[in-house]
Amino acid sequence: MEKVTKGNSVTRRNFVTLGKTGITVEKNSFGALPIQRISKEAAVKLLLKAYEHGITFYDTARYYTDSEEKVGAAFAGMRDKVYIATKTGASTAEDFWKDLHTSLEKLQTDYIDIYQFHNPAFCPKPGDGSGLYEAMLEAKEKGMIRHIGITNHRLAVAHEAVESGLYETLQFPFCYLATEKDIELVEKCTAAGMGFIAMKALSGGLITNSAAAYAFLAQYDNVLPIWGVQRERELDEFLSYIDHPPVMNGELKKVIEKDRAELLGDFCRGCGYCMPCPVGIEINNCARMSLMIRRAPSEAQLTPEMQAKMKLIEKCLHCGRCKSKCPYGLDTPALLEKNYKDYCEILAGKEY
Repeated sequence: MEKVTKGNSVTRRNFVTLGKTGITVEKNSFGALPIQRISKEAAVKLLLKAYEHGITFYDTARYYTDSEEKVGAAFAGMRDKVYIATKTGASTAEDFWKDLHTSLEKLQTDYIDIYQFHNPAFCPKPGDGSGLYEAMLEAKEKGMIRHIGITNHRLAVAHEAVESGLYETLQFPFCYLATEKDIELVEKCTAAGMGFIAMKALSGGLITNSAAAYAFLAQYDNVLPIWGVQRERELDEFLSYIDHPPVMNGELKKVIEKDRAELLGDFCRGCGYCMPCPVGIEINNCARMSLMIRRAPSEAQLTPEMQAKMKLIEKCLHCGRCKSKCPYGLDTPALLEKNYKDYCEILAGKEY
């Protein structure tokens, strides 16, 4: 095994090198979107515990409210010990520079290891008129960023990014609910020497067996999963896989087969790119509620507050905005109606 050059001396059994970047890290990485929901003190404690037990790659974004600030607070004074990836959702060069300077300030650093375009509707390229890629190149030349990446939920944009040769990493949804087209994309990145960062490795909470999720992703040498972590018990679960990584076996295969039978097809991944809704429907939660309440039941799903959020579905205008923005081509209004009907039935019987 190659030696991981950052972090402390915790034994590592599975590692990933992100393509031509040369970044080599433990197969577990930390997705910092959920820490925006907890206090700064709790977030810093969680981030430092992850580092102390061997996790050295942290993914955040300008879009994630105060996530960057919390990551910066955790690793101030030890920047060379970790890799930090963040993202910009800018659509102009001017906003790109604003985002980059803000990220550097919040992260308390003078460079970012991987700077990513955050789910753009097109693949930024030199000469496309947006000035975005030119700004990215200039930032790299100035040493403000080390590597150029892109994230997306659209297969067409992802393929274009790989084929362009302009990007060093691709971040894309990948889990054991993957289709053949998703697997083809992973293999295409390998052939291109491009690092693949797997988001939605638990499919936004629909996958409840993390061991099966880990074992599936471990089969792909070039894939680095980023696990969204909010609670210490969640972190502990992933930390346990460092010294004892789950291996695909008959039992885990059965879990995957069962989940694929239940979940493959038209289901909301909870990415939120359909938002905002003109009547205030929390689409990314409401369009998947019937699945969530059956797979990961919680009293929070039946509170008066959640009932009120679901009831907003009755006000759906059928304007088609959410449907037109869904990167998976889902009929979102139809999904909302189906989930509301199921939710009302569950609520009436209080059985889930």
